[in-house]
This record gives sequence, structure tokens and C-alpha cells, in this order.
Amino acid sequence: MNQLNAIGIDVGGSSIKCGVVNAHGEILYTTTVSLKNVKTHSAVIGHMTEVINDCTKRYADTILGVGVGFPGIIEDNIVIAGGINLPGFRSVELGNILKLITRKNIIIDNDANLMGLGELTYGAAKDCSDAVFITVGTGIGGAVLIDGKLYGGFKNRGTELGHIIVNHKGKACACGARGCLEAYASVTAMVNHYQAISKDAPDHVDAKYIVSRYMLRESEAMEVMESHFDYMATGIVSFINLFNPQKVIIGGGISESGSFYTKEIEKRVLALAVPTGPGAAQIVAASLGNKAGLLGCAANVFQKYGAIEPVMQKMIV
Repeated sequence: MNQLNAIGIDVGGSSIKCGVVNAHGEILYTTTVSLKNVKTHSAVIGHMTEVINDCTKRYADTILGVGVGFPGIIEDNIVIAGGINLPGFRSVELGNILKLITRKNIIIDNDANLMGLGELTYGAAKDCSDAVFITVGTGIGGAVLIDGKLYGGFKNRGTELGHIIVNHKGKACACGARGCLEAYASVTAMVNHYQAISKDAPDHVDAKYIVSRYMLRESEAMEVMESHFDYMATGIVSFINLFNPQKVIIGGGISESGSFYTKEIEKRVLALAVPTGPGAAQIVAASLGNKAGLLGCAANVFQKYGAIEPVMQKMIV
């Protein structure tokens, strides 16, 4: 019998990353399609169909199914509201559309959820049954994994980790609320903070630049990073109190800054933690980088169709 593989499709605002993955998490083939000049949701679906067909031709009858990671609110394989960089995705039955065209099993979930599942199955939390994953970038997203499975709450609308309130009279957030973690700890928030207090900020500032100035002990960069660490710890303590994970995994480019990054956050988490509360969770950097989404898409297929067991089941056998 041929080894079963899954197609993973990680849809972003600027590109579609697609790959064929086996149950061991080995990526056998990858391709990327730019969405730079794509203006409609039907064109995005057309590109998704093309990459599925390409992978199917290459791996023929070994394909168990297709996992899709998509930004926005996903419910029952329907994109209720897509990310702001993907206009037109409102109540689009993406799963049914792709299944009709490609004749493949399709399973869709939020992209950040699947990054977390990738880390749980193949990455930094593969030895855990319960974990929280946070990705820090332009915004803040994340995933909660309980007993080896993604937890999304009622109709998969929960676990908006970037939108817990850390300051009830705070800054306006892009979501429309005020005081969200994302408004204080995202890379966007860091850049805005730095540009507001630095007299000599260059025209282009990003997280890498701020971290480099922090390492040089520049006062403005230190203020920004200290604030970032504080707010990240505030959010993470809430997640620990709610879910008692074995690990909290932080992803996004800034998490690759060095071991000091997670250590500074963990130090603050320990200071804020309830003494008699849940056990101490490890704070660790993600290990899969930009492959996490693709691998999580594949893991979702393997779990759903029985090619691999959820982590909790593997641990208790």
C-alpha cells in the first residue's frame, strides 16, 4: 500500500503556500503562488484549485485529503469573514467549492489555529497534550490545544488570543474594541511605540531593528521591549490560568530574536502567576518557523481521517 500523504495549503494575504506532507511531518513537495495582483476571491480560489491539482498529479492516489489554513473566522468549512487582505471572503463555502472542483476531502480552519497544531504535532510542543500557541506579527493570533486537539469554542469562534483585554480603557484595536493585547504587544504596536518616542527613528522600523537597538541598550528600544514583555506576560498569565497548558509557544519572527526573548517573558509570567494556581508552563519559542502552518494543515487532515492519532491518545496508549 502506498504511503498516505496530505496536501497542506497555507493562505496568506500575499501568497498561497502549498505542499505535500507525509504523516511523519516530512514535506515532500512545495510550491508558492503570489497573490500580489489578485483582486477577487474567485481568483484566489482558482489558484488554490490549481495547486491542489498540481499536487494531486504528482502524488496521484496517495492523497488522503487537503488541509487549508485561512485567515479569519472559519466555521464548518465556511469562511465567515476572511482576513482584510483577502477581500470578498464573506460567508464563502470554500470547503464545498474546493471539494466539488477537486473531488478531494477538504478541511479548513483558521491559519493561526493550524500553526499551533503544527507545533503541537511536529514542533516545539510535540511532547505535550495541552498547549497554547501565540503568533506575534502585524497582529496577534493564536491557538489553544486541549487533549491533543484544537479547541475553538462554540462554532469555532473562540480563542481570539490577541483580543483579550489587558487595559479596559486602553488603545483602540483594529478589531473595533479597546485595550486588546494586540494593540499593546503586536509588532505594529511596538513600531508605533518606538516611532512615537524616538527622535532619530529611521523611515523604516521593524521588529528586527528595535531588537537590534535593544541589544545595544538604547533607551527608547529598551522602553518598547520592556513594555512588550510586560504585556505579553500579562496575556500569557491569563491563558495559563484558564487552560493550564504544559507549554506556551510563541511564534512569529520576533520569537527568533534569541533565548533572551522567552526568558524575559517567562520571568514576568512567574512574577504574575497565582502562587496556588496551575503548574508552571514552559514559555518556549516556536521551532517550525514558516513551515508551521503548512504542517498544521496536513496534521489536521491526518487527525480527521485517522492517519495519525491526536497527541493525547498517543500519550496514554
